Amino acid sequence: MNINISTLGELKKSGYKPKSVKEEIRQNLIRKLQNKENAFPGIIGYEDTVIPDTERALLSRHNILFLGLRGQAKTRMARQMVSLLDEYIPIVEGSEVNDSPFEPLSRYARDMVSELGDATPISWVSREQRYSEKLATPDVSVADLVGDIDPIKAANMKLNYADERVIHFGIIPRSNRGIFVINELPDLQARIQVSLFNILQEGDIQIRGFKVRMPLDILFVFTANPEDYTNRGSIVTPLKDRIESQIITHYPKSIENSLLITEQEANVHDDQQHIHISDMIKRLIEQVAFEARNSEYVDKKSGVSARLTIAAYENAVSAGERRAIINKEKSTYVRIADLQGIIPAITGKIELVYEGEQEGPLQVAVNLLDKSIRSVFSQYFPNPDSFKKRKQSAAGENPYRAVIQWFDKGNAVQLLQDVNDKQYETSLLKVEGLKELIKGKFPHANAKEQLLLMEFVLHGLASYSLISKKVVENETRFSDLLGTMMNFGNSTEEENEEF
Repeated sequence: MNINISTLGELKKSGYKPKSVKEEIRQNLIRKLQNKENAFPGIIGYEDTVIPDTERALLSRHNILFLGLRGQAKTRMARQMVSLLDEYIPIVEGSEVNDSPFEPLSRYARDMVSELGDATPISWVSREQRYSEKLATPDVSVADLVGDIDPIKAANMKLNYADERVIHFGIIPRSNRGIFVINELPDLQARIQVSLFNILQEGDIQIRGFKVRMPLDILFVFTANPEDYTNRGSIVTPLKDRIESQIITHYPKSIENSLLITEQEANVHDDQQHIHISDMIKRLIEQVAFEARNSEYVDKKSGVSARLTIAAYENAVSAGERRAIINKEKSTYVRIADLQGIIPAITGKIELVYEGEQEGPLQVAVNLLDKSIRSVFSQYFPNPDSFKKRKQSAAGENPYRAVIQWFDKGNAVQLLQDVNDKQYETSLLKVEGLKELIKGKFPHANAKEQLLLMEFVLHGLASYSLISKKVVENETRFSDLLGTMMNFGNSTEEENEEF
């Protein structure tokens, strides 16, 4: 379409045919499907669920409600629909409600087309300008959404309040011939939701008693958390009945999809490129979210947002960077001990049930991290539980025996969070049998990866209660489990004498 066309007469000669926004989206979606193009790029994990449901709804020319817990890409799905609009559409120049030159709705546009005919000036609106979004908050009014009488306009134009031209249109009429999104629909007061009934069903809008019939051409997209979660309100039943397609969103169903989402969304600074984060650490971070979603301490109705793992990933990288800065190291690997730094990203993003509140958000976050280590450990190393019931006489059967026996002799190892790589290596090499275990399981790992895996074994054995782990501020201490229990209640001075 030639966007240099400037009058209605030229537009008619060009052969332009107006179409509704839903028909426009439908045709562009059909074209993308035929060309095997992804209509929703960057949306991961919805390929077989939410995206097909959304495409079916758009082909049916439905208004849509995305229903799901927080952090499930509901708003992003809505924003992606902009790409399904035509690049430009013509409107009557100066129109507040994107009036079509062929079917003007407002008094302003009707008068102009009636007066000027084919000489009516037109302008072109881009697809990005045709997307509007409103966050539903308790203070939203009908005037905000639909419109109101503007006394200043009436005074300036010397018009009677009965004149249609004194109307100031709200955000919904101004979204005519576009996409309009209301986020967190249940937060909208019930009486405000009622004002949407006619707009969705008949296309009427009523402003301060004006009998204004404006068959608005809008694709409505709503997002909401499940009604049983939000205590601020709910979607009134007649409104839900008027929204043709309700699509249920979900969290990533696999660690792989969760990893892709986090890597795509995490905002890692360019200066942090020298901080290496291994696949194992990434999986530990993702597993925290999976553990939280299944935890008895976390409110399942609230959900655990993907923002948790994104923020945790960023914090883990920053923990490694901070340590490298302190020790003046040019590069480093993120360690297991650095994951203590992701706890602030966990505590602020989980809603706890009563038992969780009793436990405390900090302790719940620590427990989730420990469970994550336990779950991921068995993916890299043999499950320690499988050796517990076997006879001790079966020499060499338990790959962890040498490590556990070293601790059984009363030895201990102390890992400080901010130590440099050399001190970190020295501490880990003290543990007999640990390096041999890693070399046997991961013969191709480089020196840095070997150290990380050695540390992982210590954390893993502690998570399976085979050795003791004690975290105090920036220090993690591993020791004999039985010895720790026997020394329970001893003074810290005695512990310090060991070192």
